[in-house]
Amino acid sequence: MIQTGNPREKLHGISPVTLIVGVLGCIAACLVVPYAELVLQIQIGICQFAPAAIGLFLVVVGLNQLARKLNPRCFLDSAQMSVVYCMIVVATLLSSRGLLGKLIPTLAMTSYYASPENRWGTTIFPHLPQWMFPFGVENPKPQPVIEQYFQGLRKGNRIPWLPWVVPLTAWYVFACCIFMTWGCLASLLRKQWADNEKLTFPLVQLPLELADQDSLRSFFRNRLMWIGFSIPAFVFLANGLHQLYPAIPEIKLQVPLNPFFTSKPWSDVSYTTLFLSFAAMGFCYFLPTQLLFSLWFFFLFSRGEDLMVSLLGKPVDAMPMYPTRLYMGYQIMGAYVVLFAYLVRSGWPHLKSVLRKVLVDDPALDDSNELVPHRLAVLGIALGTGGSIAWLIAAGMSPWLAVVEMVVYLFLVGTIMARSVAEAGMIMCETSFRPLDVVRMFSPAHALGSRNLTLLAYPDAAFVRDLRGNLFSTFLDALRIADRVHLRKRHLLGAMMLAVFVVMVFGPFVHLHLPYKKSMLTLYQYGTGNARMLVDDSVRAIQNPDVYDVRRPANFALGAVFSLFLTIMRTRFYWWPLYPIGFALCGSWTIIVFWFPIFLTWIIKSVMLRYWGMKVYQNGRPLFLGMILGEFFMAVLWTVICSIIRKPAPFFPWP
Repeated sequence: MIQTGNPREKLHGISPVTLIVGVLGCIAACLVVPYAELVLQIQIGICQFAPAAIGLFLVVVGLNQLARKLNPRCFLDSAQMSVVYCMIVVATLLSSRGLLGKLIPTLAMTSYYASPENRWGTTIFPHLPQWMFPFGVENPKPQPVIEQYFQGLRKGNRIPWLPWVVPLTAWYVFACCIFMTWGCLASLLRKQWADNEKLTFPLVQLPLELADQDSLRSFFRNRLMWIGFSIPAFVFLANGLHQLYPAIPEIKLQVPLNPFFTSKPWSDVSYTTLFLSFAAMGFCYFLPTQLLFSLWFFFLFSRGEDLMVSLLGKPVDAMPMYPTRLYMGYQIMGAYVVLFAYLVRSGWPHLKSVLRKVLVDDPALDDSNELVPHRLAVLGIALGTGGSIAWLIAAGMSPWLAVVEMVVYLFLVGTIMARSVAEAGMIMCETSFRPLDVVRMFSPAHALGSRNLTLLAYPDAAFVRDLRGNLFSTFLDALRIADRVHLRKRHLLGAMMLAVFVVMVFGPFVHLHLPYKKSMLTLYQYGTGNARMLVDDSVRAIQNPDVYDVRRPANFALGAVFSLFLTIMRTRFYWWPLYPIGFALCGSWTIIVFWFPIFLTWIIKSVMLRYWGMKVYQNGRPLFLGMILGEFFMAVLWTVICSIIRKPAPFFPWP
């Protein structure tokens, strides 16, 4: 395992060979991820710790070890391998839901699905800026560039690349503003979260093991690692063979519980299921037991609130666009605000030193090895946030609404999602509300007007609603990796920017080639369905005016007060077992998927620490790393197999 060592140790730079290998890995991600997700429907790029990234990195690790034997001058050390991993994971996420996996279907679907029945032509088309879309917005009828995207090219036709150039370039400007803001925020937060608070950053544990070229052999010779690897390997081998030969029994990895809840109040319980993910258990092993307890406890707490509300005869309305109830969505919103305020308050000494560095260049704070110098980071945050707001205003959105949209998304939601990864080890980022829901606390949605509601639907579909694949947590994980391998962070910044550039240039060719050649209607429909759902929500608000609902601010206040109580108790009493972030995440799809693996890991780790002590816990580390590696390796293996035999892949428990 790579050790932190002396912080004054000489820092490593990046060689040209490293960048070449990283670029090749990025191109491979651009090819593999869209094909796996669209054609094979194996979601290997949607997690913050993506199976595709680990699979491609394992290939690089194997080739690097071969190079070590054949020509040591071509061998990449641990720091260089870490850079390659960071580039590959950036490309993997952006090739999936981090950018292209949602953006391109969002831009295409409006023209294809507009019909006299849904009245999109009269409701939203008049408000669409031409530069945002590849079709003519003056005509609501399906146009050839979009018809052929969904139905496949007609014989003899070529892919119409040109209509996509302007809209993709325009949206890239918006995306780069977001990435700039998050990269600069990550640079400012790194010291507080990594050095001062010493968060665990569970997602970096396995990449560091694989990048450490000196101890790699001992890792792969560890029996516990292979025992951990063999458990998911056996399960997914059996389930994959079941897909090919139904006589082979399937090992169920999902058991929905709602069908058992047939009478009130149980029938009013939100979507509840048992997923079993060995990889999630592996990540959870590195979390404090009290945090694990908080995560599963608050999930069940939210279901208990469903029961209580139903027993009281109150409505159990759904939160728009999210798999939780309206009251929980707004309580969680209150929790986000309190948790964000707490993070600012607890990090205030560090933030004050940053301000001194920015204003008077205080030499007491050394920012020479941060991702971005503090002055430049503050400027980057201002430019990125201002640029994204200006972009929305240029599209036609009201200035005040553009400010609310981007401030809530970039800072409030983005920071809590990044915290959920760095502190709670969540491999998927999902929130429970949108900036529009914040506005609904003060005014009915229809009061925003048809133009604002129309323009909100598209950035929400492409970026805001589903944060899986966001780069904020990836920047922080990369900085943590850089600390552990003594890498110059400024060089890492250049490498990650290069990865973004490769995806933006090369990625659209794959994301457009597959639908035009195979017909988008035969491919995975998440991106299209996500965008249609959000546009339909805006159209409903335009066509059917809603009324002000006092439950929204009331539940927001309730969630804020409860979270403040949790925060005070957690900071003042070391024995208090409930983390505020557990409540903030309790209504998200992430916890719906992972609450049961979290619960199992909590039991295992609690028993281990209570009866066998810390030494046994430390020795068990390879077992759980093997479980992560085994599950993700099998996802990549079945991707390869299914692409060859043209058969459906087995189910993997991180949909």
